[in-house]
Amino acid sequence: MTNTVLEHRQCLMAGDGYLPVHMAKSARDNGFEVICISLSSDNYKELKKYCSKVVSFGPGQVDSIKKFLLDEKIKQLTFLGKVSKTMLIKRPRLEKTAIELLKQMKKLNDDAIMLKIIEQMENIGITILDQTIFIKNLMVQKGVLTLNHPTEAQLADIDYGFKIAKQMGGLDIGQSVVIKDRMIMAIEAIEGTDKCIKRGCKLAKKKNAIVVKVSKPAQDKRFDIPAVGLKTIKTMKKYGANLLALESGETIIVDREKMVKFANKHNIVIMAL
Repeated sequence: MTNTVLEHRQCLMAGDGYLPVHMAKSARDNGFEVICISLSSDNYKELKKYCSKVVSFGPGQVDSIKKFLLDEKIKQLTFLGKVSKTMLIKRPRLEKTAIELLKQMKKLNDDAIMLKIIEQMENIGITILDQTIFIKNLMVQKGVLTLNHPTEAQLADIDYGFKIAKQMGGLDIGQSVVIKDRMIMAIEAIEGTDKCIKRGCKLAKKKNAIVVKVSKPAQDKRFDIPAVGLKTIKTMKKYGANLLALESGETIIVDREKMVKFANKHNIVIMAL
């Protein structure tokens, strides 16, 4: 993807969070026009500041989305932002193609769903870009970001948690684990990182839990690159986790300055391995 010639008109498929806004702003600031398909309402107003057009669709409106992309003559698209898989169990609005695709799939893990969606996009001549092309400055590099550093005991927990998280990523279950005293308190599943933190910290008696987040062993850069933000660190503070360990060069960190400031104030360690 490094040799990709970028089109002037870029399409952003935006899920939850501020990460899609970062991409839209970065692309615009570098002279690109951004057309946005919004799958979430929480960042819609912010996206309108940086996109020439923002339209709303539900994740199950595959046919409508494809028609829009063809009408707009879109050639390149970036997926960014969380789209919770729990929508599949909440009676979502599913159009004909979405229903057919779900029937074809033997399992509904994240990779399988995304690869099917990408296949649909490629069938109409659209290239899905590496998620980091417009936001490479947000990729965390190796080192300790905070004033506080990990203890030897914490480093041992991180090492164990990192290995378990990688194995879970390889099974496409989740990318995060919560660990305490060499015991896994929680593994991220369909609920997402923040709820995994809450569940794990409660089992850890809301004290001294460690959160480890990694990429999958064979991470497809077009989707699901691990990301953390201020909400992550606030969730940790609320439920008693005091260290966040990330995989360097593979994890996106949003609002880094605010995250580090909050972590320093509350004696939380943030580090990248």
